[in-house]
Amino acid sequence: MSVARPPAEDSNPEPKRGRMKIRPALSFFNEHKVGTVQPHDNALVVTLKIGGYDVKRMLVDQGSGAEVMYPDLYEGLRLKPEDLACYDSPLVGFNGKVVIPNGKIKLPVQAGLKVVEVDFIVVDAYFPYTAIVAKP
Repeated sequence: MSVARPPAEDSNPEPKRGRMKIRPALSFFNEHKVGTVQPHDNALVVTLKIGGYDVKRMLVDQGSGAEVMYPDLYEGLRLKPEDLACYDSPLVGFNGKVVIPNGKIKLPVQAGLKVVEVDFIVVDAYFPYTAIVAKP
């Protein structure tokens, strides 16, 4: 008579988990909401560190397909025209007008402790913010 043996198991088995992409969320505590009317649809404007500089008036646009930088920021970071890589795909602005980019540039962006390389499309247009970034 033979005895069936169970299959060999690891001495430290880990449960199998489905693969899912975890996206960090922007969140705020109740004290951050003081003085605001909830719910709201105001723009989220933040300060981020770009190329080692604190950059204010950065618009976070959840629907943005591209990160956009405007001339004031480009010049403020002391970047030169030769720093730009070629980018010839036109963009459509919030006002519906087509804008031809000056080029693109990859820069380190820091939010909290995390630093990521971001490709900014540089456009010569007026906008009340220094740049547009997608939700980090």
